[in-house]
Amino acid sequence: MIEGSDARHLARSLRARVGEEIEVIDPAGFMLTLRLDAVSPERVEGVVVAERPHQPEPPARIAIAIANLPAPALELVLSRCTEAGAHAFYVFQAERSVARGAKAERWSTICREAAMLAGRLRVPDVTSLSSLQDVLGVTEHPVLLARGVTQALAGLVAPRDLTLVVGPEGGWTDRELSLAPVQASLGPRNLRADTAALVGLSVALAARE
Repeated sequence: MIEGSDARHLARSLRARVGEEIEVIDPAGFMLTLRLDAVSPERVEGVVVAERPHQPEPPARIAIAIANLPAPALELVLSRCTEAGAHAFYVFQAERSVARGAKAERWSTICREAAMLAGRLRVPDVTSLSSLQDVLGVTEHPVLLARGVTQALAGLVAPRDLTLVVGPEGGWTDRELSLAPVQASLGPRNLRADTAALVGLSVALAARE
């Protein structure tokens, strides 16, 4: 049985009909084929007619800690990195962040919609933090992405699980750079923060496949 916003989306936006077959993800790790018996904006019901294993989650848990960005760029990071397999997000205030404030409900909705689109089994959590120092204190194996360091992210294959720390458009301050003992580079090119987050996630996941 499907209720709430998902039922409204099926009934009104997708115009699902009785007798139609749809695919539904079981968080236990299966893709279910459901034949609909009843459809309304309040509730959608059906019977499972087929199932197959579905394991889309990456073996490595790569989180993204991203300096607070203007809404369009930050929302792009949340959406695209959720689709690509990010395990969690931390949004923090860097010293050169121009955006302020947390929009927890909006951020969670973006991640949920992206996870559904990608067929993921789980929705990444989004946590708001006050500073880079907070990020380094609470995250697992933080790796700060910075230009000009000798360690390439592609060559950093251990540990399996880590947190990629991505700075604001204005870059890191010297003080922030001094706080992070582990740093890695995506190469000599200057990338936008939203680009760096997605590229960094893709590189880290690929190195652990």
